[in-house]
Amino acid sequence: MFVKLGVNSGFGAKNCICMLASSAVLRRQQLVIRCLGVGGYSDHNINTNQKPMQGVRFNSGASLEADAENVLRAITPTLDPNRHKGQAGKIAVIGGCREYTGAPYFAAISALKIGADLSHVFCTRDAASVIKSYSPELIVHPILEESYSVRDEDKSFILEKVLGEVDKWMERFDCLVIGPGLGRDPFLLDCVSKIIKHARRSNVPIVIDGDGLFLITNCLDLVSGYHLAVLTPNVNEYKRLVQKVLSCEVNDEDAREQLLSLAKRIGGVTILRKGKADLISDGETVESVSTYGSPRRCGGQGDILSGSVAVFLSWARQIITDENLSISSRNPTMLGCIAGSTLMRKAASLAFENKKRSTLTTDIIECLGRSLQDICPVP
Repeated sequence: MFVKLGVNSGFGAKNCICMLASSAVLRRQQLVIRCLGVGGYSDHNINTNQKPMQGVRFNSGASLEADAENVLRAITPTLDPNRHKGQAGKIAVIGGCREYTGAPYFAAISALKIGADLSHVFCTRDAASVIKSYSPELIVHPILEESYSVRDEDKSFILEKVLGEVDKWMERFDCLVIGPGLGRDPFLLDCVSKIIKHARRSNVPIVIDGDGLFLITNCLDLVSGYHLAVLTPNVNEYKRLVQKVLSCEVNDEDAREQLLSLAKRIGGVTILRKGKADLISDGETVESVSTYGSPRRCGGQGDILSGSVAVFLSWARQIITDENLSISSRNPTMLGCIAGSTLMRKAASLAFENKKRSTLTTDIIECLGRSLQDICPVP
């Protein structure tokens, strides 16, 4: 599992409880411990119909169904009137070009619908006006450039200008989503490569999807060894990653072991392999989320997922920091993926229940809030 607590860690469950001052934090801490599967800990104070997830370390190809709803409850922050704008998350989407304006919008607006306070989109000038027209809630930065609009002799200058604009904002962001609607223009991909490097230096988590996966598959050093990186490949993107990194074909019969090996080989990044059941690994453990979603496979659902994971990842990091929990013993990227996958599936199921064959991505987005409310009710 992604927790290793006990005698050797210096963080026993009983000591943990004694350290907590308030009953609200106590309940939250107990919930985190239980849903992360700490061996030997039993919570007799919380009434729940959920069975605790049994903590086992992944060694032989078996994986464990994540105690997903409890993870969601543990990392979703309460709505506190003493908090100010931005404390519930500031997310930035890097993507959007002439051909693709829907994907960055879906990712960015999903982050807001779940509960992030601010959502930015960094896109090309051609895409900016279109994305702005979708919603006034998004902060849109038309700073990226494609090859057709830049002369060869100006590329170095434009690249530095783009990085300078991104640098003004980078330290404010809790997570970047890289790839939705990005396209594959060489100059644009070069700019995004530099943004990824900057995010790593700034220790900002990154969720990579869509054409961002095309980029890193061809340049693995961009994310290799970065433990705050999450990759969310679909079936074809996963196939290319396996071929590139493991030099073999996808093996569905040994899917968990292969996913574990893939995450290890890329230096401990977290990979969320999308499928009938989502498999998630950080190279140390494998978790699965098989909550029923929807048989309707309309385009854009992956963009909702990437925005969702970004929000929950930022919340997981925040609760770990705020409550003095050890990041080394709890991987926030795993928590973010479990929560994002679960909420996306529940929203898709709810939307399909209402719309059936006519279900669209926008219908699923409108169900995100209700789905989260059902799990983490706000009075």
